[in-house]
Amino acid sequence: MSSNQEPQKTTGLHVGVAAPGVKKVNPILVIDHVKKSFGGLTAVDVEHLEIPSGAITALIGPNGAGKTTLFNLLTGFDTPDTGAWSFEGKELAGVPSFKVAKMGQVRTFQLTKALSLLTVLENMKLGAKNQTGEKLLNSLFPFLWRKQDSELETKAMELLKKFKLDAKKDDFAASLSGGQRKLLEMARALMTDPVLVMLDEPMAGVNPALTQSLLEHVLNLKKEGMTVLFVEHDMHMVRHIADWVVVMAEGKVVAEGAPDTVMKEQAVIDAYLGAHQDTDLGVVTGRINVVSEEGK
Repeated sequence: MSSNQEPQKTTGLHVGVAAPGVKKVNPILVIDHVKKSFGGLTAVDVEHLEIPSGAITALIGPNGAGKTTLFNLLTGFDTPDTGAWSFEGKELAGVPSFKVAKMGQVRTFQLTKALSLLTVLENMKLGAKNQTGEKLLNSLFPFLWRKQDSELETKAMELLKKFKLDAKKDDFAASLSGGQRKLLEMARALMTDPVLVMLDEPMAGVNPALTQSLLEHVLNLKKEGMTVLFVEHDMHMVRHIADWVVVMAEGKVVAEGAPDTVMKEQAVIDAYLGAHQDTDLGVVTGRINVVSEEGK
């Protein structure tokens, strides 16, 4: 994707008027009455939210809006005070994170979780599910798992090549740059053959040279049939790659809709954009340079 070429957007995702909690045509994730408080402060209070299948949904909002906490709840890394949610019709409340991942819902983290003292290839192989050699007894008999291990290595190398990390396969993950770790974490997530990929600020702390590469990989997830839900502060990126946007503020969903329309809503301006409401969102984030009238 060139920087001047707009990605093809998926439309017709919702039923009726776009508003918080609007029903989706084909939801992959359905959330009901999910609440979480910390020391009396409500971090998440989502009455109803549906994430559309086969699309890229951006979850945006100011710092402290509850975005990462919601991610943690939906993926089994934290427990809500109340509420229920389902993934592809299967109830997930109370299901531990490793089982959630096995079911096809995987996530990456704002601060990458690569295992520093393992090589890049070892990190990749660790991400695969249902490995025969993981069972203690089986591990004593290499003939039981060697063939599968070889197949996993082939799959891992194909993904590393795709993410341009194949030359780093024998390097320790600790030696990678921040952007390369983001790429590794995304590639490792694909070792599980996921249905829904949840990315927590995939662009944060990434060298601008790698930003375009990461963007293309996010778009490719959708092209390959996966659903993407991602948290991002860069509004220019959101507007260009997201099919649907969910806006959170103070733990609640305050707006939903297509990127170009939802970012003009007063609730979004009040919660998120503040003084920048009359400025192009790409300018706010520094991704677009505007030449002033005097400088023309």
